[in-house]
Amino acid sequence: MKTFMVTVDGKNYEVTLKEVAEGAVSSPAASGPISRAPEAPKPVAPAPAPAAPAAPAAPAHAPTGNGQVETAPIQGKILRVEAQAGDHVEAGDVVMILEAMKMENEIMAPKAGTIGQIFVSDGETVDAGADLYSLE
Repeated sequence: MKTFMVTVDGKNYEVTLKEVAEGAVSSPAASGPISRAPEAPKPVAPAPAPAAPAAPAAPAHAPTGNGQVETAPIQGKILRVEAQAGDHVEAGDVVMILEAMKMENEIMAPKAGTIGQIFVSDGETVDAGADLYSLE
């Protein structure tokens, strides 16, 4: 016989166990009432599988002609739109100011061209990758 101290919910209990030969089965000998361990929770039916994703939609803003759509590099708020549709810009010209993390970020034209459309307005919050304007 071996005696062990066991703590359950902050209470100490002295437990005596009888050693048995390997493979032998013995009935429990206890000096007090025997309580059952709480039952394991019953498995919950699995959630239904999600529906297949819809086919990707066409881009919200397709450039006209041979232009390209410029997107927001980071999430933020459009403070000011400096250019308007139809304006000619040179590479490096500021098209709009995007505030992110209390910093003003200049969104500049990557190349010379004409602003086709402006897709955002002052005060609008945009996510990273959101369409800002088209450049033709």
